[in-house]
Amino acid sequence: MTSANVGVYTAPPFDLGPMPGDRAMCTVDAQLVRAPLEHIFALAADVEAWPRHLSHYRYVTFRERRADGGGIVDMAAKRPFGPVSWPVWWRSEMHVDPNAHVVRFRHIGGITTGMDVAWTFRDEPAGTHVEIVHVWNGPPIPLFGRLAAVTVIGPVFIHGVASRTLAGLARVAERTSSSFSPLPSVHS
Repeated sequence: MTSANVGVYTAPPFDLGPMPGDRAMCTVDAQLVRAPLEHIFALAADVEAWPRHLSHYRYVTFRERRADGGGIVDMAAKRPFGPVSWPVWWRSEMHVDPNAHVVRFRHIGGITTGMDVAWTFRDEPAGTHVEIVHVWNGPPIPLFGRLAAVTVIGPVFIHGVASRTLAGLARVAERTSSSFSPLPSVHS
């Protein structure tokens, strides 16, 4: 690689396709973020910066980068339970689609291998509606895998980390957005 190509990633983006609709576990975390869509989208897509913004993230490291800003990424967070935290980690293929305002992940390592994730962003009059959907059939443990995904892993761990991530990035976006001004309310 020449010095002119340093930082240029030409491998094609991952094609993760549409979100599967036939998974046993589905968690949804959503929030109205009082910031412009492009601002919160950029914060969400910049996963390497998440540990600087979010105290529950231990690290985010790219193993491989792709032309869209995605690639293969290792992520680790903590799921707090009062004074004790449970460490979690996973490896994902990541795809960033700025035209559709979607950040997609497919977990390819860790207990959640096979999980599909979509962050979607939609303009609203008072800001940006952000939604995170996780779908998965659970770990490959006969009889127990799906049950574990639906009763513990999804609602306790996935939701526990995703809700904190969304709320934390929303706070950063709202605090650092200088151009957002909500529409005035109309009274009859």
